[in-house]
Amino acid sequence: MAFSSSFSSSCSVSSNAATVAHSSKKNSCNSGCHHHPFSSSSHISFPGAFLQRSSIPRIGCVPVLGRRQSSYAHIYSPVAVLLHEEPEGKTSLPKGNMWSIHKFGGTCVGTSERIKNVADIIVNDDSERKLVVVSAMSKVTDMMYDLIDKARSRDDSYILALDAVLEKHKLTAMDLLDGNDLASFLSRLHDDINNLKAMLRAIYIAGHATDSFSDFVVGHGELWSAQLLSSVVRKHGVECNWMDTRDVLIVNPTNSNQVDPDFLESERRLERWFSHNSSKTIIATGFIASTPQNIPTTLKRDGSDFSAAIMGALFKARQVTIWTDVDGVYSADPRKVSEAVILRTLSYQEAWEMSYFGANVLHPRTIIPVMRYDIPIVIRNIFNLSAPGTKICRLPDENGDCQQLESLVKGFATIDNLALVNVEGTGMAGVPGTASGIFSAVKDVGANVIMISQASSEHSVCFAVPEKEVNSVAEALQSRFRQALDAGRLSQVEVIRNCSILAAVGQKMASTPGVSATLFNALAKANINVRAIAQGCSEYNITVVLKREDCIRALRAVHSRFYLSKTTIAMGIIGPGLIGSTLLDQLRDQAGILKEEFNIDLRVMGITGSRTMILSDLGIDLSRWRELQKEKGQMADLDKFVQHVHGNHFIPNTVLVDCTADTNVASHYYEWLRKGIHVITPNKKANSGPLDKYLKLRALQRQSYTHYFYEATVGAGLPIISTLRGLLETGDKILRIEGIFSGTLSYIFNNFIEKRAFSEVVAEAKQAGYTEPDPRDDLSGTDVARKVIILARESGLKLELEDIPVQSLVPEPLRASASAEEFMQQLPQFDQQMAKNRQDAEAAGEVLRYVGVVDVVNRIGRVELRRYKNDHPFAQLSGSDNIIAFTTSRYKEQPLIVRGPGAGAQVTAGGIFSDILRLASYLGAPS
Repeated sequence: MAFSSSFSSSCSVSSNAATVAHSSKKNSCNSGCHHHPFSSSSHISFPGAFLQRSSIPRIGCVPVLGRRQSSYAHIYSPVAVLLHEEPEGKTSLPKGNMWSIHKFGGTCVGTSERIKNVADIIVNDDSERKLVVVSAMSKVTDMMYDLIDKARSRDDSYILALDAVLEKHKLTAMDLLDGNDLASFLSRLHDDINNLKAMLRAIYIAGHATDSFSDFVVGHGELWSAQLLSSVVRKHGVECNWMDTRDVLIVNPTNSNQVDPDFLESERRLERWFSHNSSKTIIATGFIASTPQNIPTTLKRDGSDFSAAIMGALFKARQVTIWTDVDGVYSADPRKVSEAVILRTLSYQEAWEMSYFGANVLHPRTIIPVMRYDIPIVIRNIFNLSAPGTKICRLPDENGDCQQLESLVKGFATIDNLALVNVEGTGMAGVPGTASGIFSAVKDVGANVIMISQASSEHSVCFAVPEKEVNSVAEALQSRFRQALDAGRLSQVEVIRNCSILAAVGQKMASTPGVSATLFNALAKANINVRAIAQGCSEYNITVVLKREDCIRALRAVHSRFYLSKTTIAMGIIGPGLIGSTLLDQLRDQAGILKEEFNIDLRVMGITGSRTMILSDLGIDLSRWRELQKEKGQMADLDKFVQHVHGNHFIPNTVLVDCTADTNVASHYYEWLRKGIHVITPNKKANSGPLDKYLKLRALQRQSYTHYFYEATVGAGLPIISTLRGLLETGDKILRIEGIFSGTLSYIFNNFIEKRAFSEVVAEAKQAGYTEPDPRDDLSGTDVARKVIILARESGLKLELEDIPVQSLVPEPLRASASAEEFMQQLPQFDQQMAKNRQDAEAAGEVLRYVGVVDVVNRIGRVELRRYKNDHPFAQLSGSDNIIAFTTSRYKEQPLIVRGPGAGAQVTAGGIFSDILRLASYLGAPS
């Protein structure tokens, strides 16, 4: 074959191992010569070209694709083996703290301007010696992989794509360099491009590329960026050599995605390289290396960090600085948790754990080389030099700086697109080899097991794998255990899809009680179910598997709970009437203070009335919610409203605040609580409605971590419900609750004195806004009866509303009046009877009061007009105040009295607001 012979003719092939003799003199790296048999300075040629290298006279060729005949030409990969070593040069390599290692990623050298910035940082570093590891320019590695894919699939456009690579580097060089430096770089660049064209042509013909060929092609980006940067640094007058790390860094491939550094051989080669290229500033290529046979390879994706760490270990450097485009390592992904904070320090173990679980920290294996010599790694932002970054080192001294104030959990990481595989059956218990069989089957299909969990009963083993691999895993397990499944020893191989992993990482978690409890408590309060759990005995990591749609909410919930961010609550306000609008104004006025001083972020995501609603993805501007309601209001739809408020995965906690008195809205409470939505309301309809629904609601509340707060249902902003609960929870026994529960009726009877007519006082109360639009709603006593039922049920009585006898103050003939106006016109006709009641009371030294009574001892309740002595606390009221007296085992001789304003939009809204803040404290905000 013409191609095969053409290639072979450029090589001397012997029956023995291929041999290479180094020339007696090596050129400086500044000359652009790559001291490597497969470097870009060599002329690698396919048909019509020759493989030339002045410094390597003999190269043996070993077939990469094997010697089988094929319709395509054979492709060979040069393999160079040293016959002998040169005597060491005079310059020996100094090691230790005088060296600092810098690594600049592709973003840092993405443009000519950024390369200049990198050069400035290198020049301004006052370290005695420095080695700089540099990645390919931004996107170039992807472009190189794309070249191979196009050539492999016989897509002619690889030629144009390679021209784009050439043009990108040519323009960058012309912007950065001039004179001989520019001419030299462009000459080498064109040689490299010609070599690549030949190699890609061979791949195009064969329709295949070996890993060695692919690694050789993609590694050119680092070669070019290192050459460019070294030339720019020299323009500053700094002595600088550049290093092709394939000459120095030797690795042993362990699988397609991993290599192990050979430190001894790499150290020998580094000494040899430095003896001929002594310099205080070295620019080294990241990502690329060689095998022990001198075949080019790479450290795989994102391997430049790994390169820097290996170099740090080889030089025993003082520090390795990883330059990137973020200020440091965050406590969580800032795209998912906007309040994520920069961590000042991480231990090696913490960084290792977080990188494994997908956090954008470092290449997972970067930590290993530097740990050996306790070399710290610092993550810094090249675009924000004032930011100190994150230092990764051994766990700081317990007595050092302010580490004790930091959270026990350093950070949280997530992995998405996973599936959980559960293998279970009674036949697994106590049977040796079952787990071995399971994971042997998984290994055979090449799947990656990310997490494993097994209960001590050995009844089941579950593990997480990438979702794209789960079908092959399930099929392999079904095949391997077919006999056991048919015999019933195994009951099932279950696949649970759409999962994510959430990992909490922190070295100080070890041996600290309560960390797991806090984590799971936060997840429970966000109504998030955990599918599987794993924790290593090191206690540095707690891993949980969740439904994928719950992952971001879970991340925010746990991040908030460990005081790393604000307690954020998504709120929906139902009923922007008098009370609802007052609450919105109070929220508006307090939002800034709550966020800054109390770490509580309350976001109103929606407001709905009976006709229109407004929705927001980020939170409604409460300074102009009324205008927004008019401008952007849409037709009210309660289901859509709830779905929107609860559907924001970035906010872990949702609360719906029902400011209506609507029975239909109250009927949804159970459904909302079951979905994990907290409910706060002054609406009495749910708690005073049918007993079975009330009991079902309270049972759900007790069983779940969702909260249902309704302090404002009785006494507006007065602490009546909470006082009653406090008495019961501390073991007191309620004997009797008696009180004036209606602010309207309190006002009426406080002002029904001397010779004033009852109808006159009612009209005055209506005019002042104390009554409902139809005063019969107040005078009927139904509202008071609802409050009596609520307190009776809180006290343990199982009463229905119809069990409460109510003395109505609406005269019988007027109960059917057509309108409120008609009722008010006819009410004076009945003043005489009410006047007589007042006169009789006054004659006995008493006053009239409309009260509700819960008689717990006799298990009854009632609502009626009663008379009290002038010195009784109930006779001392003024305005619209409420007063409630608790007679208990402890407060038997002198009842416990709660008194204060029991009506009005401000106090009712204040009571609701208080419940919102109580909810925030339960969800993790400092109380």
